[in-house]
Amino acid sequence: MRSSMKTAMSVSRFAVIPFVSLLVGAFAVATPAFAQETHIAVPPEKVQWSPAPPFLPAGAQIAVLEGNPAERGPVTLRLKFPANYVIPPHWHSMAERITVISGTFNVGMADNVDRNASLALGPAGFATMPSKMHHYAWVKQPTVVQVSLDGPFDIFYVHPTDDPQKAPATASAKP
Repeated sequence: MRSSMKTAMSVSRFAVIPFVSLLVGAFAVATPAFAQETHIAVPPEKVQWSPAPPFLPAGAQIAVLEGNPAERGPVTLRLKFPANYVIPPHWHSMAERITVISGTFNVGMADNVDRNASLALGPAGFATMPSKMHHYAWVKQPTVVQVSLDGPFDIFYVHPTDDPQKAPATASAKP
């Protein structure tokens, strides 16, 4: 009897070890799915536009579709530019991926805006700029682009005088 009990315990132990290993392995593989939050789906008519932050020249609008641009993590946003809008030469500490939704988005890589040296991207056009690459953009007609990046978002203007947040003080504000 002792021998058959010992055999049963050995068989049970060998059956439990693979089962526990399988369970632990399945949990480890499924963990990313549990860590992910809910999906995001935004129909075009539900995109919520608001004035762009003051780090961009006045007139642009922004819609954040995913993430928080001020925090770490994936960010997807849209920018809507009015006709004749220019983003002066600047750079970011993160890579930036841009897809044109509508209009024509002109982009160039340089320290000064050169409309003749920029590339015109129409709807479905795509550009990616690695971190620290100096670039600029401009539009002739109203244009919408989608920007994807890994936050937090930042922008550094090549020429400090181009930074809308560092506009020179007016004469009435001087002492």
